[in-house]
Amino acid sequence: MEEPHRSGCPINLTLEILGDKWSLLVIRDMMFGNRRHFRELLSQSEEGIASNILADRLKRLLAQGVISRRDDPTHKQKAIYSLTDRGIELLPIFAHIGAWGRRHLPVSEELSIRAQLLEEGGPVMWDRFMLELRAEHVGLADGEEPPRSPTVREELQAAYEAVVSRKAKAAG
Repeated sequence: MEEPHRSGCPINLTLEILGDKWSLLVIRDMMFGNRRHFRELLSQSEEGIASNILADRLKRLLAQGVISRRDDPTHKQKAIYSLTDRGIELLPIFAHIGAWGRRHLPVSEELSIRAQLLEEGGPVMWDRFMLELRAEHVGLADGEEPPRSPTVREELQAAYEAVVSRKAKAAG
């Protein structure tokens, strides 16, 4: 039985699904970090999510159709989590949240460089990234071309690594 909603407002309904920080961070880690297994999501979380919270958020996101789950063919006890089209379509929202955070909050350079590049790249970059995410998570539709290298994720990761390297050299 489905729980009643507080209202039919689209912002309210979205917040009922995504309105806690952990749900957004799980999606972020799947989207930007390509973390697809429970252990990866748990152990590689910069914010230190607890296993019971992660299990609950994965269950909620599955129930709402934001992510999907399938058995991992390489290991009987593992599952692979994937973003659905609903989850992938959140990318522009993440880009806007990151841009807002960069403008108004005390972010670190290395953790905000990806947000900067997404903001600067705008909808053209977002569309490329969403195509890449669809290729990885749900499969391409007929007529869609596979992503070219370097991918947006590779570009974002390279920028992050460049900042980390530069800061390490400056400190050492």
